[in-house]
Amino acid sequence: MSGLKIKKGDRVLVLSGKDKGKEGIVERALPADGKVVVKGVNTAKRHQKSRSATEAGGIKEIDKPIPVSNVAVISPGDGKPTRVGYKLVDGKKVRICKRTGEEIK
Repeated sequence: MSGLKIKKGDRVLVLSGKDKGKEGIVERALPADGKVVVKGVNTAKRHQKSRSATEAGGIKEIDKPIPVSNVAVISPGDGKPTRVGYKLVDGKKVRICKRTGEEIK
């Protein structure tokens, strides 16, 4: 799979799955797998053994990756889900919101 249109730090809305309707920030993008890790979405409990005296073990909640096709970027202008496009501005390729046409930071 090629590059993703969704980047780390984007605010996204989950479109399908058990967490449908939830919003979150992308913590990590995995372009090779076509997945993203969204904070607070698709969480699983992991039983972690303590590795050293300072690091405690226990049951920890971790966020698992979800397919990038199941999320949509939230438009910075109106706060609704949108698709992402590209446009050349001063010789630089920038991401734009297909809904309002403004630049996505």
